[in-house]
Amino acid sequence: MTPAPEPVVFRPDSDSKKKGGLHRPMFSPVFSCESIGVIKPSKVHLMVNPYSGKKKGDKVANRAQSLLEEAGIEVVVHRSTHPSHLVQLAANIDSAEDDIFAVVGGDGSMSEVITGLMRNTEDRNPPIVAFIPAGTGNSHAYDLKIEGLEDAVDRIVSGRVQKLDISRVTLTEGLPGFEKGEMTWYSHNLVTWGLGIDSNLIAERMRFLGPIRYDVGIVMSILRNRRRQAKLILDGHVMESDFTLFLIQNTQTGGSGLPLAPGASIDDGLMDIGILNRMPRGAILKAFGLLKKEGRHVFHPSVVYHRFKSLRIETPEPTAINIDGENIGTTPMDMTVLPSALRLLV
Repeated sequence: MTPAPEPVVFRPDSDSKKKGGLHRPMFSPVFSCESIGVIKPSKVHLMVNPYSGKKKGDKVANRAQSLLEEAGIEVVVHRSTHPSHLVQLAANIDSAEDDIFAVVGGDGSMSEVITGLMRNTEDRNPPIVAFIPAGTGNSHAYDLKIEGLEDAVDRIVSGRVQKLDISRVTLTEGLPGFEKGEMTWYSHNLVTWGLGIDSNLIAERMRFLGPIRYDVGIVMSILRNRRRQAKLILDGHVMESDFTLFLIQNTQTGGSGLPLAPGASIDDGLMDIGILNRMPRGAILKAFGLLKKEGRHVFHPSVVYHRFKSLRIETPEPTAINIDGENIGTTPMDMTVLPSALRLLV
């Protein structure tokens, strides 16, 4: 029998102000390793989602192209026209090993580009990617403290490279009731199962409410507090129970800067998971309140935090999976960490 993984224990930051009776946790560094060097960029493939960030993607891309060309860099623009089009575009680009794939969009757009690249290049020299944030969430760019378009372009021009872990995710394509065949996706940011997806699916049916629909969706999901039975297998160890939520993270944040995984580093060769066990409605509300208070949810007695190299989720019936902000598949799901699979311009 595989022994149970040791839970990650967080130390409180005694210099922080207490909220909810707790200090904020000590956060891990975003990078655990030093830069692997500097390159001189010569060609950038600008991977553009024109619909990102309330259709501002084209405007951001046009300005980025101008700035990159002023710096003497060749730019080739690839624009998506429909969901998952960036996967197809990235998979079919004939590129040199030092070409850069700069994504104009959010976390989902980057996920599509990485998936396209990895389907053809998983066994080759790691591709080079860069963020030009233009989405609504931009969680990964938030971790990197990218302050806007000009800052993002400056980072590309400067050419400093860090290693980036990603994960290979195998699951069923399509949401429950609309399942297709098995598919493989690649995640750089987060994978979510449970209450968070339930609330997101509810919110999508209330788009007329605007951004507040996400808070409404969370409250409605908490009030329902439905049973979510699952078998979670972490590095061979089986945990079978009723759960509220799995927050599987490579980055520290999700959504609009929510500190979901204070212990995550994006180049440590591991993924992080916060497991929220089944709990009463009041306890769930408290846990989410602590989460919004700078990641204090890691001190909640019903939250357990681990790191892993491989993971599997099985459920009695197919349930939804969210990858990098997009609801795209269902269980069962297998996840394998690919250390240093990409090079990231930072």
